[in-house]
Amino acid sequence: MARQNVMRLFAKWHIWLGWLVGVPILMWTVTGLIMVINPIEEVRGNHLRIPQEEQLLPAGNPAPIAFRVDNIPQFREMRVVMQDGRPVWLLTDAEGNLERLPADMTGEPLPVIDEAYIRNAAARLIVGGENPVAVEQFSAEESPFDFRRPIPSWRVTLEDGAHIYFDARTGQIAAVRTRFWRVFDFMWGLHIMDLQTRELDQQSIFTHMILVLFAGLAALGALLGCTLMFRRRKPKVKVPR
Repeated sequence: MARQNVMRLFAKWHIWLGWLVGVPILMWTVTGLIMVINPIEEVRGNHLRIPQEEQLLPAGNPAPIAFRVDNIPQFREMRVVMQDGRPVWLLTDAEGNLERLPADMTGEPLPVIDEAYIRNAAARLIVGGENPVAVEQFSAEESPFDFRRPIPSWRVTLEDGAHIYFDARTGQIAAVRTRFWRVFDFMWGLHIMDLQTRELDQQSIFTHMILVLFAGLAALGALLGCTLMFRRRKPKVKVPR
């Protein structure tokens, strides 16, 4: 008798938890399904990137940094990359500011990263980038929502709606945002119950706790459901007519 009372109590809890977490469970299932429809490489727009031949640093490069900078500050990071057939210094100082300098001994200045440079880069690096719908520049403070990085950028909009973001400091591709990426991003925001930052970090700890709470309740409801599978039921007695 006591076991039956416990099972009845579990059944009531299971029903109430089902009403409470039913909507979040449905939302997690639907958003998860949509997010796995396409391969993640396609979501990230890897298919839009034109494969580039690897460029090695020419012999004798890079030039010493003192050759380009008179008063050498303290840099947090120093990298050398090949751009347009030339080695280029990418220098990041302690405050996160990035400077781009030539790393060869030619003495020729690097090309300015303007709209013409970005259009040329898009045509070389992106499928469909030779005929963009729009090319726009953004400051670090007005970074578009689908980019969400605090750096100055250029956005190239393709005919299919994809957004190609270039770092305005380096001229390199910073992000590719396809139309489905934006759908994926919205679904991810619903999935983690955070449509503002769409990030699970310490700044969204309140949203994170709500997610943990509902996930815990859903797990408890599932556990109760599994327990009720072992509930003994009396066979129905058929009353003769």
